[in-house]
Amino acid sequence: MDELQRIREAKLKGLLERAMEKPQKEVLEAPFDVSDSDFDEQLLNHDLILVDFWAPWCGPCRMVGPVVRQLAKDYSGRVAFGKLNTDENPKTSLKYRVMSIPTLILFKKGKSVEVTVGAAPRRNIEAMIQKHLT
Repeated sequence: MDELQRIREAKLKGLLERAMEKPQKEVLEAPFDVSDSDFDEQLLNHDLILVDFWAPWCGPCRMVGPVVRQLAKDYSGRVAFGKLNTDENPKTSLKYRVMSIPTLILFKKGKSVEVTVGAAPRRNIEAMIQKHLT
């Protein structure tokens, strides 16, 4: 009985140490909304994040939306996907000089590393992501 208790305590101690080492990142399978107020925080929370700058009235944005949703599922746990409504968040749109929508900006460790403007096909968006996944 003492040996069994010792083994349980050792396992529990190991689990607690691993849990304290590195916080678990939330695995996201869908794009989430970002805004002027939380944009910088989201960049810091995700090593690699693709932000879709869009507006509800924009036809090409509605074409890119399903592609971004599918990529969010396919790259879940490796890349985060955010959506920023440019009508509601002009400050961030201005900061990143978004003049046309849809605009997709890929951020790596908080820095803009690649930009695509217009309704790009999935293969182009995916190629952009793949270059920075290492």
